[in-house]
Amino acid sequence: MLIISIILQSLLALVFLLTGFMKVSGNKQQVETFEHLNLPQWFRVITGLVQLIGAAGLIIGFWNPGVTALAGLWLAITMLGGVMTHIRAKDSITQAIPAFILAILATIITIFNLSDMLNLFS
Repeated sequence: MLIISIILQSLLALVFLLTGFMKVSGNKQQVETFEHLNLPQWFRVITGLVQLIGAAGLIIGFWNPGVTALAGLWLAITMLGGVMTHIRAKDSITQAIPAFILAILATIITIFNLSDMLNLFS
């Protein structure tokens, strides 16, 4: 189970580093996506920073698994917001699926490391 958790944590950290950086740097595709979703461009930057913070938490979590769980929760909530945004924009289900899958994977990371997260607060 530990190996699966580390692989999943690594993949999620990479995905959120890349997508967060793309949002913050003003990648054309991200700009167009936020226009399509009727969201202001400043929110794209905030969303990118939220993703970069989550990715940093996943990276720190290699040394402190409790932080991994917190980062997973942070990112799962963020991705559920993304799913809801796609639904609000009346996008097709296929457009919301990537955010939904990332939310599920982030939730799995949180569950794998839940006891360590609870130890942070005890």
